[in-house]
Amino acid sequence: MEQQDLIKKIGEILNRLKIPYIITGGIAVVIWGRPRFTADIDVVIELLPEKLNKLAKELLAIDKDVYINEEAMRDALERHGEFNFIHPSTALKVDFWILKKDIYSREQIKRRVSKKIGDKNIYFISPEDLILSKLLWYQKTQSTRQLEDIESIFKFQKKLDLDYLKKWSGIQSTHEILRNFHKVKNGRT
Repeated sequence: MEQQDLIKKIGEILNRLKIPYIITGGIAVVIWGRPRFTADIDVVIELLPEKLNKLAKELLAIDKDVYINEEAMRDALERHGEFNFIHPSTALKVDFWILKKDIYSREQIKRRVSKKIGDKNIYFISPEDLILSKLLWYQKTQSTRQLEDIESIFKFQKKLDLDYLKKWSGIQSTHEILRNFHKVKNGRT
């Protein structure tokens, strides 16, 4: 199984179980920006307690050697954190992030974009929300990888909703980073 096959399989499971989700992180950068290596698949899910066991069962059915821990899933659900799914034979890892209960997280799910991967419709974070997410990660980590990803998205996506970016970067206190990024990108100081 390759990364694309696993993405399709997980999307198929989440769609069938009616669990809202978005693929984000490095995989989404490949969709909205430039191709780059990513070691894992990041998925934000809106998981309800009554669907936890069904999701665990479906993920375990992907392959006989996969790893998923239901206790870790319950803990992630309770604290709005993350849990992992590991496919050892291919060394692929999926980080499932539980959707937070704030307005912006709800907005990300509402704005998700369906893309065809092979014959499957898979939901991805919008390019604007990916930029905003990368701004937050840069603010926390100072990782230049986040800025490289943002630059890539701006380069390849010519019709970004700049008003949306301005509004939410202001709310999440990343507007200055975005503004400085634009200054450097456009050769101004």
